[in-house]
Formats: sequence, structure tokens, C-alpha cells
Amino acid sequence: MTGPGTLALAAALICFAIFFGNVSAGAAGAGVFLGDVAEMLMLVAASVLFVVGVLAREAAARSGKG
Repeated sequence: MTGPGTLALAAALICFAIFFGNVSAGAAGAGVFLGDVAEMLMLVAASVLFVVGVLAREAAARSGKG
């Protein structure tokens, strides 16, 4: 699992896990550890990192390096 885009996809997974944990904690009534703006930025970061990872893998597959 050391192909192109792997680091970006792993970072996207971590960002999304933090976002999901924050939303789940808020829904459970346990309180949140991220504010509204930080939560939005975490979701944006996860989305951008996911797109970067997917595009890197697609570029590698098209060039025959994947």
C-alpha cells in the first residue's frame, strides 16, 4: 500500500474519522471537541485530500506506473 496517492488517502481517512467522531459525539450528547468552523474545515480537508489521492492514483494508472 505504498502506491501514488496513498498518503493523501490515508490523511483523508484520518480527517474524516475525526469529523465523524465529532459528529457522533455531538449526536450522542457527549459534547463536541471541534467547533463549527473547525468541523467544516476538517470536512473540507478530508474532501480535498481524497480528491488529490484519487487523482494521483488515476494519473499513475494512466501512465502505467500503478
